[in-house]
Amino acid sequence: MSTRKRSLVNTNGDRAEVGTRRLWHSLPATYRQGAVCYTDFWESYVKVFPHNRHGAVGKETGLTNLIEKINNMLRQRSSRLVRKTLSFSKKWENHLGAIWKFVHDYNLPSLLLQDYLRSNSGIV
Repeated sequence: MSTRKRSLVNTNGDRAEVGTRRLWHSLPATYRQGAVCYTDFWESYVKVFPHNRHGAVGKETGLTNLIEKINNMLRQRSSRLVRKTLSFSKKWENHLGAIWKFVHDYNLPSLLLQDYLRSNSGIV
């Protein structure tokens, strides 16, 4: 996978084996076949992700910086996820909706660029 092409994927659930399996299957097939996913040392990742597609790394390597950046952006741009705000929601569905909107908005410029390049030059 090119380091310039990234997609943000999301699945609902915890980091137990079932949730991790849902996360793995939510990845596009090309990522499951050719990308390396860098995660922390959580046991369920080691169990679910194929050995050749998984890299368990610490924060000091810098390979998890992107997801840390996205987590920070999500907290800043979706105030409903922050407990001490007036817009905090107690409904789980509202939190999921806010997360999915963030994921959509994050991925949209990349998708529009790919469509533009495809239609104008046949690249991608």
